[in-house]
Amino acid sequence: MATKYKLMAAMAGGFEAVTARELMDMGYQTHNETGRVAFEGTMADVYRTNLWLRSADRILIVLKEFKALTFDDLFESVKAFPWEDWLPMTAHFPVTAKAVKSKLHSEPDIQSIAKKAIVERLSTYYHRRTRLPETGSTYHIDVRITKDEVRLTLDTTGESLFKRGYRAESAGAPLKENFAAALVLLTRWHPEDMPFLDPTCGSGTIPIEAALLARNIAPGIQRHFAFEEFQVFDPQEFAAQKEQAVAGQKNDPLMIFGQDIDQNMVELSRTNAQKAGVLHDIRFKQLAVKDFKTSVPNGVIVANPPYGKRLSDAAGVHELYKQMGDVFRPLTTWSKYFLTSDLAFENLYGAKATKRRKLYNGAMRVDFFQYWGKPDWKQPKALVTSLSDPVKED
Repeated sequence: MATKYKLMAAMAGGFEAVTARELMDMGYQTHNETGRVAFEGTMADVYRTNLWLRSADRILIVLKEFKALTFDDLFESVKAFPWEDWLPMTAHFPVTAKAVKSKLHSEPDIQSIAKKAIVERLSTYYHRRTRLPETGSTYHIDVRITKDEVRLTLDTTGESLFKRGYRAESAGAPLKENFAAALVLLTRWHPEDMPFLDPTCGSGTIPIEAALLARNIAPGIQRHFAFEEFQVFDPQEFAAQKEQAVAGQKNDPLMIFGQDIDQNMVELSRTNAQKAGVLHDIRFKQLAVKDFKTSVPNGVIVANPPYGKRLSDAAGVHELYKQMGDVFRPLTTWSKYFLTSDLAFENLYGAKATKRRKLYNGAMRVDFFQYWGKPDWKQPKALVTSLSDPVKED
């Protein structure tokens, strides 16, 4: 029997329920904490969740949990863990530390003492009298102390899961891929019979993530992970999982649209969609919000419009929010979702949201304003190739 571990998916605050739902849909039992969802699994599950989770930042293996009231407690408990089961003699093992409401509150001291304990354990095991070389694969160890309870974790992901591998460098601060995917997962979108629109698509992240979801493309299929360098890594198992993921991709026609007022951003969106393998699934177009018109029913809009944080930008952004209200409010069969840090959005848009969800985009508080539509399924369902000129196809 393969060894089972306590695993944790880490994610941005506010998305715990989204990641938990992803894990439950994959068959795992979950337990939520702030910024974490715990579940159990083998190394094969580590590969699977890194490959498939859309809303998470990383997957951690919980190595040990214990109570520590003194630095001696911390040192001895860390040293007692069989690090040699995980770390080869050449392992590079950076240690990070975080303390919240604990007697041991000096994070530099926690980091230093934990590192020293690991070094002492490994030096004894590998019969080293000089420094450990740390020239090999990276094993990132984190020591988190909350109310005197210590949790040692090993990061299996490496670069955050938002690094899908398809996005070119762009100006500004585009929405992270996993954040965009979580927003799509929060909607009531059914790809088979509902058009999807991002009217301020920027570099295309939201429509690209929508296409990856609809096509059942594993978000991690193009990238590498820290666990691929672990001594316990099983390359045959991981290769089999990737082959299975590719075999499960769908090719049904989709109704996904990305629009932006800036032609340069439209071109960047196309470049990113091409790298992601979904360019043929998304119709990108240069168009200002105020010029948008459609008679197509039953769609979903997800937008991350500019926030207008700088005073010089605020007037233009507020005008954009008013235009959004004028253009999108009449679309009563559509559901609309807008992400912004401007808490006056509802007043400018001209309607109170059905629901507001508080999120954090990095350190910035943002709200997801949700306007739920009432789809009219009496109208014939059609494959829409243009929102301005709907076409019915067999």
